[in-house]
Amino acid sequence: MSSSSFADRPGAIGDPPEHYGNPFGEQRALSEGRSIGELADSAVITITGPDRLTWLDSLTTQSLKGLAPGDSAETLLLNPNGRVEHAMRLIDDGETLWLLIDGAQRESLVAWLNRMRFMLRVEIVDRSDDFITVGSFGDALEVPAARSHDVPLVWTDPWATVVRGGHQYSTAAAHPAADWSYRETLVATATDLSAFDAAGSLAFEALRIAAWRPRFSSEVDDRTIPHELDWMRSAVHLNKGCYRGQETVAKVHNLGHPPRRLVMLHLDGSEGALPEVGAEVRLGEKTVGSVTASARHFELGPIALAVIKRGVDAAQTLAVTSDVGEIAAAQEVIVPTDAGAEANVPRLPRLGAVTRG
Repeated sequence: MSSSSFADRPGAIGDPPEHYGNPFGEQRALSEGRSIGELADSAVITITGPDRLTWLDSLTTQSLKGLAPGDSAETLLLNPNGRVEHAMRLIDDGETLWLLIDGAQRESLVAWLNRMRFMLRVEIVDRSDDFITVGSFGDALEVPAARSHDVPLVWTDPWATVVRGGHQYSTAAAHPAADWSYRETLVATATDLSAFDAAGSLAFEALRIAAWRPRFSSEVDDRTIPHELDWMRSAVHLNKGCYRGQETVAKVHNLGHPPRRLVMLHLDGSEGALPEVGAEVRLGEKTVGSVTASARHFELGPIALAVIKRGVDAAQTLAVTSDVGEIAAAQEVIVPTDAGAEANVPRLPRLGAVTRG
């Protein structure tokens, strides 16, 4: 069976498969590094040419000039107001920079990059049809990665730690991503992966929610800035040179506060219902945010990620709308209500104010 036929595996539900008949078992196997999952909504773009790293460094949030062959990174493309337009997972092989992206970005990102080439020595190619992207955890499975210039095309997620130049807003004593060993492997489309056990998309979704891992296709809307999702820990370098949107990143981080914050919700499972993506999150009669993802976790039970107004009291129990009525939701804080304002700026007296000796 070819790697492009995950939906043909026994027990597959959905196309691409959400699960293969045992969602909780698939979560456990995936988290323990015993299975793989096809990321059917992923796309692959390459940038070749001697200017590729310095060029993308100048456009996006991460410091990329020193990216060595085989290294992984994550970077964001912001609009002039600092809002997230694209998210890229990167591998460099010494001659080519490989961009792994959510598929919905495919055409718009390629078009934007081509417009920004000017006279630089770079070439952008959409290679999505040549590969599938396989997600897994740890390195116990020898997934047959495609190679380029003798570099295996395996992206290792930096989410487990705060990258150099990054910043974490979460104040959790033990971050749930401390043992996050997620990776994405590019596999040639003709490769036979039938010997590997498979997990459906629901398994990965539950695991990433539990690890507070933001995803472009889920948590990002037309207002999102990186601070709101604690994405500064893996995708933003605060001390690099100028890039589009940097002024907003610096102002919010040093002087202001993000208007919204990502939160994980522990849902009341007594009704057996999960909220849909986009479901309203309420505090009393007021709508304070919306659900971006939900899942049933094999250990935590029903959980969700939501983006809510920053000022919502973190101790309050919220309610989420669903087909069976409102579901009670306890908050687990990811981005605190006081995130931002990191600069130690002295408070100046008002003009004309009298100072006392």
